[in-house]
Amino acid sequence: MAFFSAVVMLDDLQVMYYDSITRRARSYDDSKHYDEEKSDAGVIFRDMYNDMKGRAFYLKEHLNFTDGVHVHQRLAGCELLNDDKPGPLQTWDAFDQKNKEEFIFNEEKNHFQIELPWILWDNLQFAHMKFLYKNVYHPVCIKVLQSYLQVKKNNVMRKVKPRVRLMRKMLSDSEGLQISCLATGFYPRHINLTLFRDGQPVEDNQITGGEILPNGDGTYQMRKSLVISEEELREEHEYNSTMKHLSLDNKLDFTFDVAESDPGSFSQFVVFSVLVFMCVVVFISSYGGRDELLVNVLFSSVYYI
Repeated sequence: MAFFSAVVMLDDLQVMYYDSITRRARSYDDSKHYDEEKSDAGVIFRDMYNDMKGRAFYLKEHLNFTDGVHVHQRLAGCELLNDDKPGPLQTWDAFDQKNKEEFIFNEEKNHFQIELPWILWDNLQFAHMKFLYKNVYHPVCIKVLQSYLQVKKNNVMRKVKPRVRLMRKMLSDSEGLQISCLATGFYPRHINLTLFRDGQPVEDNQITGGEILPNGDGTYQMRKSLVISEEELREEHEYNSTMKHLSLDNKLDFTFDVAESDPGSFSQFVVFSVLVFMCVVVFISSYGGRDELLVNVLFSSVYYI
């Protein structure tokens, strides 16, 4: 087992892997800059490995952890804004999944900050970390992002509209009814699917599902279900759902026919035609009209200390 491994992701696509056994970066694409990327990655990952290893030993003592297996994880990400202007670089650290530390470097403002620090930093240490983020980590991350974006832009910039399926199933054990809304086949993965009762959002603790799951073709799906009791059926509430996705110009509304007399179950595909909203947003979302493209690196180190 490798003590250290790193996975580089462009949106939800894995583009590079590195571990402490082979000590070499492996790219999943025939990039024309592969040799340069491999060299940059080797320098960055070796530095990260040594840094995380040293911090793991320190944190084990500082946090009064017992001897044994400990896991130190780091998530690092940089972004390009809609004008190809480099955005901030952020890293998040977790030790044994219980503690967090965040580093943020903003190139435009030349500003570096540390949130929830584990270690007290003196001025010299702080200046050294800022130098690394400004002159090494941030420019390398942006260069890798731009390089892989040229190769993978048709994948990460595509938009696929969801297909929506409404389902209704009678519950024989309670005389109640289960309604479900399934959105499937969409890309990118971020979607907003909400169930309403009489115009008010149904509380999350009454809903099952809601996880975004991958399909085998590179798209995603989400299902949300709600059980309606026999008493609620007699009260004749109105149930509907709304859906928002980057491939759609406007939100879509669907109404469930809970008064259907068929005692069995039914499902219905909803077919719609809409204008595509011409806004490129990958991985997270659009904030105030700003588009973002992100590359993320997940580092994981396991130590027996």
